Amino acid sequence: MELDDLEKIGDRERGSWKPCRIHCCQATGCLLTGGDVVFRRLQEAVGAPGVADGVQVVGVGCLGLCGRGPLVAVRPQDMLYERVTPDNAASIVEAIDGGQAAAAQCDTSQPFFAGQVKIACEYCGRIDPERIEASIEAGGYRALFRTLHELSPDETVAEIARSGLRGRGGAGYPTGLKWATVSKMPPGQKYVVCNADEGDPGAFMDRSIMEGDPHRVLEGMAIAGYAVGANQGYIYVRAEYPLATDRLRKAIQQASRLGLLGTGIFSSPFNFRIDIRVGAGAFVCGEETALLASIEGRRGYPRPRPPYPAEKGLWDCPTLINNVETFANVAPIITRGGAWFASIGTEKSKGTKTFSLTGDIVNAGLIEVPMGTSLRYIVDEMGGGVPGGGQVKAVQTGGPSGGCIPAEHLETTVDYESLQALGSIMGSGGMIVMDQNANMVDVARFFMGFCKEESCGECVPCRVGTVQMHRLLCRVLERQATADDLALLESLCRTVADTSLCGLGQSAPNPTLSTLRYFRHEYEALLRTGQRDDPQRSLPIVQLVTSRTKP
Repeated sequence: MELDDLEKIGDRERGSWKPCRIHCCQATGCLLTGGDVVFRRLQEAVGAPGVADGVQVVGVGCLGLCGRGPLVAVRPQDMLYERVTPDNAASIVEAIDGGQAAAAQCDTSQPFFAGQVKIACEYCGRIDPERIEASIEAGGYRALFRTLHELSPDETVAEIARSGLRGRGGAGYPTGLKWATVSKMPPGQKYVVCNADEGDPGAFMDRSIMEGDPHRVLEGMAIAGYAVGANQGYIYVRAEYPLATDRLRKAIQQASRLGLLGTGIFSSPFNFRIDIRVGAGAFVCGEETALLASIEGRRGYPRPRPPYPAEKGLWDCPTLINNVETFANVAPIITRGGAWFASIGTEKSKGTKTFSLTGDIVNAGLIEVPMGTSLRYIVDEMGGGVPGGGQVKAVQTGGPSGGCIPAEHLETTVDYESLQALGSIMGSGGMIVMDQNANMVDVARFFMGFCKEESCGECVPCRVGTVQMHRLLCRVLERQATADDLALLESLCRTVADTSLCGLGQSAPNPTLSTLRYFRHEYEALLRTGQRDDPQRSLPIVQLVTSRTKP
């Protein structure tokens, strides 16, 4: 396979296009609302006698406005139909020749679409994710060719570092620095791992990328493998993502068949293979050391660091771990240059970020915006605000590891430092909007309950602390707590955050701490007067935690 071969495949694919293409969303969200039936009905309508021959139906990935699916786009007319039913299908085809579509048409010039800058999701919703030819026509694997024939491994790492890309999995660690660390390890077996264990409630960014453009992820991993000296990659994807897993498998098979993965890629000495490992749905396996243990066939327990995976990771070999969105940004950076990527965003947070915008919001769905975009613009303009003219009370970012940001701070820009200053985090990109009716104590209890159930139990602070924090939150909601209980809750939160082994326990108190910080009056309104009725509650906090670990 050479560059000319890619161009020929792209030309053939482009030549097979008909003047009008109907893109029907075949991502999980739309499929759950009947998108597969709509797709079949569209195909039937296009194939019916008397219909113009210049129309074809293409199944694509996420079209963004997930809360109004099934979605159907007509190109190049740039028409988007929402909440399409199977009975609407024929009228959409008829509307191409001047008829009237029965389905509601969505304004694609509204801020939800106009405010987006797509890099990681550039071709999601525009190509057939199950055909490698569609990816190649859109430019797929050109960046890999350029990397192998024009850049050294060190130059590749330097280009990623120049871009300012930071890990999109949550912590925001500089990607170029992580790559450089692995590349400097002594020669020998190294691995590249894609963390696709997206487990935050309400988050579906990585899933959408894998379902909509799996080859973008594979290409990013291959470039990373070349840069750090690895010949084997693994994608660790959660079992709850069967469609993403299936499309990744097909993409790997197709790329391997064309010689874009495997041995001697693009007639170079570089070999790179990618395999899939399916996780059993444990949230803790999103933590990189627990993830590695699971890939090795062991129980997904985290381990203390150092040593870090970059030094001693999978099977004790240097291992590079990035998440789906991070790898999806790699090929565009190589193609357009690190300086181009660095020109987008803020001084310390470069590029764009995908978010799953959900909750009490008019326009729920998948968005990708430049770093530095304000929460207010995302919620009020792109999201359309709260349904029925309600008021935003808070926005929760970062999933169970994040915090709740009150409405008075909606002018805050979306970047790593600004969110952290408010007691929240970027996380993988979950963004849940809550209206004026939200009970913030109950919100904290929900997330603590999630962390309690997902704790692996490896360390005492997380195993016991999450249970006790959940009990205290329940006690508050049941109006059985006192001011002393509230003080105990806050103290316990800080102890668990400071002493837990991994990120799950360290960040589990964040939703509680942020709601205590901004909505303490809601806690205080639920307190009863009087003293504690449990003498053991007066024990020093560390003694309290350790004492409750005994049978």
